[in-house]
Amino acid sequence: MLVFIYLSLTIFYLIMQALILAGGKGTRLRPLTVYTPKPIVPICNRPFLLYQIDTLRRAGIKDITLSLSYQPHKIEQQLGDGSDYGVHLKYTVETQPMGTAGAYKYAEDLIREPTVVFNGDILTDLDLKTVIREHTTRKATATIVLTPVENPTAYGLVETKVDGHVARFLEKPKPEEITCNTINAGTYILEPKVLDFIPAGENHSFEYGLFPNLLMRGEKFFAHISKRTYWIDIGTPTRYLQAHLDLLANRVGRIHIKERRGDFEAATIAEIDELSIVGDECTIKPGAQVINSVLGAGCYIEEKARIENSVIWAHTRVGAGAQVSSAIVGRGCHIGRSASVGAGAVLGDKTSLTDYSQTGGVSV
Repeated sequence: MLVFIYLSLTIFYLIMQALILAGGKGTRLRPLTVYTPKPIVPICNRPFLLYQIDTLRRAGIKDITLSLSYQPHKIEQQLGDGSDYGVHLKYTVETQPMGTAGAYKYAEDLIREPTVVFNGDILTDLDLKTVIREHTTRKATATIVLTPVENPTAYGLVETKVDGHVARFLEKPKPEEITCNTINAGTYILEPKVLDFIPAGENHSFEYGLFPNLLMRGEKFFAHISKRTYWIDIGTPTRYLQAHLDLLANRVGRIHIKERRGDFEAATIAEIDELSIVGDECTIKPGAQVINSVLGAGCYIEEKARIENSVIWAHTRVGAGAQVSSAIVGRGCHIGRSASVGAGAVLGDKTSLTDYSQTGGVSV
């Protein structure tokens, strides 16, 4: 009997597919997403989507469809057919915004198997195998992954029953209305029959359309609550930077940075701490300091510049004596001599700051 169950689950993994909803414009993450679509913004010098692909591959899922809309050619050009990452990637491009469930319906010709659906802005170390196993054992029509949060008033909450069934959705309740602290983590497992509940050619939402419909129909709609799972929405500069700091500090359980040093040149008296990541072809001059930060490929850090708790995208130059602290600097920027880029600053691609200038807490 145990052998039969194991074989059944193995077959289930083999036929399961995935859909990543990666069509957003990344408006909240601007100016970083003006030229770079949010799904491929670099996280520790890797395109963000690769972390979601890793999660799927660890669960044995290699047939992955990307639902795109904004600058799709840049994403497809970078990821290709997925063979470099051990998966098979297919692409579907919305001609108009379809909403989360609408995008799932729009891709139905490619996903007529049980499907894992990811929102394209979630960084997580979710144990997806466990979620799939629960979904299969329960013979669920749909499973939603939930994560607990410290401040429930800032989110829409999902209330569950003792047996794991989804009970109801609470959209940003008042403090006196809070009955739980679990929110939608942007990961679902959906059986093919769910596609028949979504209208074709219409903008349709999981949260406000499909999921209430499943509850009304009395479908087997279950929740998986991930209590010890890392989860963050990278869709704002603050959280994008926080994701980097968490990865640098090894606070993300199943995601480990194997290589923190590329092939670069550094003066013997430059200081680079062990947590920092330095990309290929960087140059770090004498007296420069790189502390708890990420440097993209081809960065040039001049004498006595200091970069701390920051993310610097590729091919940016930081002038002599400049200070960058708790900031994000886009691709191909120039930070002038003795300039100061302070906490909360976000510089878009090709930004140029003059010598001795000061900026902090602003997007440029």
